[in-house]
Amino acid sequence: MKLPIGLSVTIPLLLVATIAFFTLSPPCLSSSSCSVLSSSVAASPSTWKLSLFRLHPPHRSAAALLTAVAVTKQQQQDLSVKENSFSVNKTPIPLIKPTATKLDRMESNLARARTAIREASRLRRRTPPDTNLTSSSSDEYIPRGAIYRNADAFRASYSEMERLFRVYVYKEGEPPIFHDGPCRSIYSSEGRFIHEMEKGKGKNMYVTEDPDEAMVYFLPFSVVRMVQYLYEPGARETDGIGRAVLDYIGVVSGKYPFWNRSLGADHFMLSCHDWGPRATTYHPHLYNNSIRVLCNANTSEGFNPAKDASFPEIHLRTGEITGLIGGPPPSSRSILAFFAGRLHGHIRKIVLDTWKDRDQDVQVFDNLPPGVSYESKLRNSRFCLCPSGYEVASPRVVEAIYAECVPVLISDSYMPPFSDVLNWSAFSVTIGVEDIGRIKEILTEIPDEQYLKMHRRVKQVQRHFVANGPPKRFDVFHMTVHSIWLRRLNVRIQNSSL
Repeated sequence: MKLPIGLSVTIPLLLVATIAFFTLSPPCLSSSSCSVLSSSVAASPSTWKLSLFRLHPPHRSAAALLTAVAVTKQQQQDLSVKENSFSVNKTPIPLIKPTATKLDRMESNLARARTAIREASRLRRRTPPDTNLTSSSSDEYIPRGAIYRNADAFRASYSEMERLFRVYVYKEGEPPIFHDGPCRSIYSSEGRFIHEMEKGKGKNMYVTEDPDEAMVYFLPFSVVRMVQYLYEPGARETDGIGRAVLDYIGVVSGKYPFWNRSLGADHFMLSCHDWGPRATTYHPHLYNNSIRVLCNANTSEGFNPAKDASFPEIHLRTGEITGLIGGPPPSSRSILAFFAGRLHGHIRKIVLDTWKDRDQDVQVFDNLPPGVSYESKLRNSRFCLCPSGYEVASPRVVEAIYAECVPVLISDSYMPPFSDVLNWSAFSVTIGVEDIGRIKEILTEIPDEQYLKMHRRVKQVQRHFVANGPPKRFDVFHMTVHSIWLRRLNVRIQNSSL
């Protein structure tokens, strides 16, 4: 496909959640194959085995990409392959000529990174399943164990990200709607990420001041601030938010060539507000092509794990994590399961109707009794119930992990954060909405030995959700950047002359 400014772009669908050192569970798509072909050679793919990526099949032309992101069931069936394999073109990566552009060199570096990650994914070292669980220094931490879908692939990918990945933050726009966001409250994930990206080169290892060096481009608007300043409470329309998004993309696409050359595929936005997904619907390329990093990762409402990334909702009441991390050992946890929260959506209604004031082992409250601490309940529970509210994301997932309580996910169509790397089944329990009445039965059937393993793994995975200031390797900021990096790996932009 020829793009308006003389470049062609191939945007193969990224795995159902990118790098497949994992297998996603329903409602996500199951294992399938994908091509990372350029548009110049996509007509005749050949196949080779690989245990790192399990990506979508090359079912769309570049033109179709601009209008659709869905894969039909028949296409999934026809193009499915064995687990831990996918198809790519075997055409050797062309050597960079002396006249190669920055874009050519960038794509060549990305191709070599893909190769390095694939090779690492084949290693599958036979390390003990739960080693390195309590390393206190993030600089010394080496990812291993059952919490990862493929620890070798993740280590290689993370290393390549640190070496290569560069982000350009557009300078256009003024605070508070742009370049700003809340760093405390339930939306702190959004604000903290924006503020970290605004630190600039020298203080943020990924940020570059040269847009030609960037692999992705950040649209630094805050949906939380848009709702605060552009939305009239009680109004039905959100057109003010939509116009702000459209105008901003119009400005950066008119001033720079990068949006137009990829139709937004190497751009990303990030939001933890419930209306984050809605804000992207006003521009078709932002919605269909761009990387949307969302807390509200609802696959039934347009979240596409092939190109979108889920990141965690973290409620920092003071803006700090002091006193939030840690909990007593399993032997001191006397409550089987705990939840406290007001009526907020149909799933919570079922939980409250079924379990409130019904059982001392499954303690469910809409309001805690006077003098009872929410944090103490978390720390004295073996399992913490995390039902969705009106939207699928809940800060209770991270609250449980911080308190070293095994999270119990109860939702429809929710993609948990960092699912392209983390094996959530190793450290959490998923219960379907239809099984809410069986919560006690399901949890009591988990053997003590298995629970103890899950508890140790919660302590290990905790580092990936901690909001450090400044960020530390492998923490929530770097994991969020890694999710964006994975999706950029599967976008290839080429000069039309190649």
